[in-house]
Amino acid sequence: MPDLDFCVEQAAVRPYAAAPTLQFKLTIQNHTPEKIHSVMLKVQVQIVTTQRHYNGQEQAQLLELFGTPERWGKTLKNLFWTQTVVLVPAFNGRTTLDVDIPCTYDFDVVSAKYFHALDDGVIPLEFLFSGTLFYAGPMGLQAEQIPWDKEAAFRLPVALWQEMMAHYFPDSAWLRLRQDVFNRLFQYKAARSLPTWEAALAELLDGAVVGER
Repeated sequence: MPDLDFCVEQAAVRPYAAAPTLQFKLTIQNHTPEKIHSVMLKVQVQIVTTQRHYNGQEQAQLLELFGTPERWGKTLKNLFWTQTVVLVPAFNGRTTLDVDIPCTYDFDVVSAKYFHALDDGVIPLEFLFSGTLFYAGPMGLQAEQIPWDKEAAFRLPVALWQEMMAHYFPDSAWLRLRQDVFNRLFQYKAARSLPTWEAALAELLDGAVVGER
């Protein structure tokens, strides 16, 4: 029976995808002699939040996710990022393939909030593998489930995430609003003949700051 090991070698930004996409180079090693006909590989990616240091600014920006730093001993836990399915073609012994991970800049998504809060350093990731492999056995083509303990660690540079978002959304960010709130903002912008959404929000924020004083 095949015995597969997985290693994430590197990551890069896909420059011409329809949406922001990170491309991870995955190497699969089979330690037994059987020929692998194919693998229906399920890949889940988690963020291992406890495996990095956070400076003061990052701690402030992560307040919504984890609360104040004195609570982090209880609140700082792995975050689910994403999952995907990859069809691995036939190979003998070893193969390398790309795993594409579409990314979002939607700040309603926990992973986007987390990535945006980081200044530099790395993002500790854990890739968890499962699925079905098909191989040439003594009875012909056979199928086996990939054991649930198969995983691989990878440290994604924060700078690569920032480079990707700057490439797809230069000098901008996405914010989703409830319909009634958007309607109020639309009316506010139109009533004051403000040229952009940024101008409407800046005027509101400036007014709020003045009011606090």
